[in-house]
Amino acid sequence: MRSFSEVYAALRRANRKQYALLIGCCFFSVLLITAYVSMMRSPTILAVLPEGGDSRKQVMMIFVLAVLGCGVFTTYASGLFFRQKSRETGVLLALGASRAQLRRELGKELAFISFGSCAAGAVLGTPLAFALWQVFRAFVVDTDEMPLTFDPQAYFIALAFSAFVIVMLFFMGARFIRRTNIIDIVQESHKSEPIRDVPRWYGPVGILLMLLGGYLGYSVPGWFILGLHWYPPDGLDVIFYLPAFLGLYMILLHTVVNGWRHGKNRYKHLITTSMMKFQGRQTVRNMLVMTLLIAGAYFGSFYTPMLGTGAMLGFDQRPIDFSYHFRADQDIPEQDEVQALANEYGVQLTGWEMQPAAVLGVDGQETIETKNAVGISYHHEYRELTGSDLFLSESAYNALTGKRVDVLPGTITGIFMAETGGNGIFGGNATKLTNMVTGETMQVAPTEDKFAYDMLFGRYVMDDRDYAAITEGLTDEWFEKQVFFNVADAENSYDFAKALFNTIVDRSGAEVEQYDAYDQVRAMQFAQKGEPYYFAPKNLEANGYERIEYNKRDSSNFRLHWKYMPEFRALDKADFVKTTAVFLMLFIFIAIVCFAAVIVIAFTRCMTIAVVNARVYDDLRHLGASNAYLYQSVRGQINRVFLVPAIVGTALIYAFYMMIMYFNGDPIGITSHEAAGLISCLALIAVLSAGFYGVYRITKRSVCRALDIKKP
Repeated sequence: MRSFSEVYAALRRANRKQYALLIGCCFFSVLLITAYVSMMRSPTILAVLPEGGDSRKQVMMIFVLAVLGCGVFTTYASGLFFRQKSRETGVLLALGASRAQLRRELGKELAFISFGSCAAGAVLGTPLAFALWQVFRAFVVDTDEMPLTFDPQAYFIALAFSAFVIVMLFFMGARFIRRTNIIDIVQESHKSEPIRDVPRWYGPVGILLMLLGGYLGYSVPGWFILGLHWYPPDGLDVIFYLPAFLGLYMILLHTVVNGWRHGKNRYKHLITTSMMKFQGRQTVRNMLVMTLLIAGAYFGSFYTPMLGTGAMLGFDQRPIDFSYHFRADQDIPEQDEVQALANEYGVQLTGWEMQPAAVLGVDGQETIETKNAVGISYHHEYRELTGSDLFLSESAYNALTGKRVDVLPGTITGIFMAETGGNGIFGGNATKLTNMVTGETMQVAPTEDKFAYDMLFGRYVMDDRDYAAITEGLTDEWFEKQVFFNVADAENSYDFAKALFNTIVDRSGAEVEQYDAYDQVRAMQFAQKGEPYYFAPKNLEANGYERIEYNKRDSSNFRLHWKYMPEFRALDKADFVKTTAVFLMLFIFIAIVCFAAVIVIAFTRCMTIAVVNARVYDDLRHLGASNAYLYQSVRGQINRVFLVPAIVGTALIYAFYMMIMYFNGDPIGITSHEAAGLISCLALIAVLSAGFYGVYRITKRSVCRALDIKKP
């Protein structure tokens, strides 16, 4: 070796594992973030996630967790790299190498590592997302809206994360070179990061804080909106989750320092606990990040079983096989044509009922919003006309449902969901009805009784004579027809259902090509004021919604949000995965990214145990420790790194999910559909936990092999 660069290169080759670890961590972090953001900002995804919707907020929340996890993970890996590099650097300084030489060589290394790994991760991130999406399309479902497109602007976020990695590496490298005490540099790799003694009350108090933070974070924003009539700025609700994060940190500290053993058992595995304690800060940081990522991964993966289980149960529990409604001025097939179509497909109709329903103006509370420096406040003002609702006569309701009800004159009764008693914005409390053609009005009183029939949810029932009086003079534009019928073999009627669905769409006019939130009365009111109505077809895209288009009848947007979408049991069950394919793939992808990050972090941290504690285990072996004892010690440390975040993260997110299900209903409680979904989530947890346990065993074998410890 004739130059300092050659000496430096020889040392680099001797420590290539450390370089490979740092390169791999930087590459993997940027790869995951790029893949995530490419998917998250894809026009394919954004088309089915309305602006401001819950699904988009969930995606962003888990993305923040992923960025946090990958950022902390990369910072930890770089710190470990410099600690292991300190010995050779100190030796070079002792042999007379100048700091300028070290700075120059280290700068070359960091430039190659940071720019190379980040560039590779950024370049391959989008192909990774595309490849996973194509696998899903090939083996699960493929629809017309599934072709994945990417937004080049998404790369700005990936580049920002890459810039963080590069700047962080150079900053830590500059701080590393600035040290002046050679002995400190030489001994850097032997320094520990112990945690001070932690009181035992940290454990139970941490659990209480986690429960309190989860409840406050979920409930306080709702209290702001419903109690104070104030929409707080975005991100304010995160403050109320802080007790949960503090509680989680306290639990992990208590686990690493004290463990959960009491009495005479507290001294069992004392050496293992002490070794964990002396690397406590690093261990707790890694365990905290892993716990958050596991929680985010399960939050994403729960979407599929909850949605799928609830939907399938709902399809099976429908009392009617085929249901559709249409505006009376549309040329939609009625009984004779439907019967003829059924004959073509060999389907036997076993019943038919068609009844009219009237669209009437209703009174209610108008929400008046006021922007201010701390958010948006609002108040309610009574208006005699706030929108419209559908009204059935009592005889029409009886004919459709097979029930016998008698609504008293001058009263109306709302139709709610059978199990929950109602949900959504339908309150069932209108008191003044308006005929939108003649202008006639009628005062009514909503009854305390509620009719329960899911397939007519959101409608009212009124006395026959009242119905005839208030609807006199209405044109077909303000009437709808509701059709119910069954077939002899519903499970084998898919082809007929698809044909009838296409016929209904083909014969629907442009005037009913509307989003399900479109309200005829609201549209008239906005037109009279000369203001654009946000749910008018031409204004949907400007307000963050995708337009309803007949030529995209198989898209998720059309199937989920067309105002006159039929409910055909056979069609809905068979096409459920197609209808929700984009949602399912998005959340499955999110779970894959988070779980992959957890596995890499856990494996890297456990392999660090082998590197940092190699001499300790060698000393124990020379002091007479048996192979079985050393194996138990290694297993004890790996158990905490793997199992504690897995148990805490899984229990935390499952309890949080149960709380959401419990408080999300009206009235509060867990429905049978939600209970079935939660059971499905438990089954998913069992499957994923088995996979995680497999990774744990592989990691344990790798650590034992590195320490030359054999399983007894």
